[in-house]
Amino acid sequence: MTLDLRALILGLSFVIFWSSAFTSATIIVQYAPPFVALALRFAISGGVALAIGYALGQRLSLDRSTLRAVVAFGILQNVIYLGFNFVAMQSIEASVAVIIASTLPMLVALASWLFFSERLHPIAAFGLVLGLVGVVLIMLPRVQAGIDPIGVLLCFVGVLALTGATLLVRGASSSGNVLMVVGLQMLVGGLGLFVLSLWFETWEVTFTWQLLAAFAYTTIFPGLVATVIWFQLIARVGATRAATFHFLNPFIGVTIAAIVLGEVLVLRDIIGVLIIMAGIYAVQSARAPKAAP
Repeated sequence: MTLDLRALILGLSFVIFWSSAFTSATIIVQYAPPFVALALRFAISGGVALAIGYALGQRLSLDRSTLRAVVAFGILQNVIYLGFNFVAMQSIEASVAVIIASTLPMLVALASWLFFSERLHPIAAFGLVLGLVGVVLIMLPRVQAGIDPIGVLLCFVGVLALTGATLLVRGASSSGNVLMVVGLQMLVGGLGLFVLSLWFETWEVTFTWQLLAAFAYTTIFPGLVATVIWFQLIARVGATRAATFHFLNPFIGVTIAAIVLGEVLVLRDIIGVLIIMAGIYAVQSARAPKAAP
């Protein structure tokens, strides 16, 4: 498998759509309650994914282990990870949220080493340290300046939940019914978020063109298009090479937030982002050492 021009375009498109979701989410939560907005997004995205999958001949014939994985992923990723991030972005910058979320590849590698006894390549271990240094470099002055600690905590809890989801679903098979699996986990998340909204939110929505545009964008592009692109990219270049595109997420994410939302970045932030990118790249590109015969 080679990283040709089409694969490069697919990878960069995925990164742009994935990273931009934090900026569009920041706009959405200014005008609508986060849980109900996200629940509606998943209801639409999940329904469309199921409809397209059905039209292509896919069916929801999942074995028990895959069904459990889909439900777990829907709760951990869509309810906890995205739900908590939407709540957090009512009080913290989108750039902070995307930086915390970008530690996912490093956290997955660390958790695999701690809980599944997967051997960690020295380069990957160095990447984990680099990532931690970059996060501290960016977060420390913000904490000292009085950033909302609850918002930061919610983002960290969210990325830990996504780490758990990633580890839980490894090895699960979609049996070729990719769109049906994607749609189902979205609907699971949407249902969970709707319940949370009934418990914790008052449905007060200010309808503006900014809300409608941001909602339509996040539903179509990060919600559906990015998912389809991701599966196409994996099919073309493999999971390992596809995952290396994640190291661009911190840079692309904070750049989009700065351009669209006018968030201010200082030299320390840029250096921190570059350090995190280097750490993620080291973790993703390192090979675990072979076990002794």
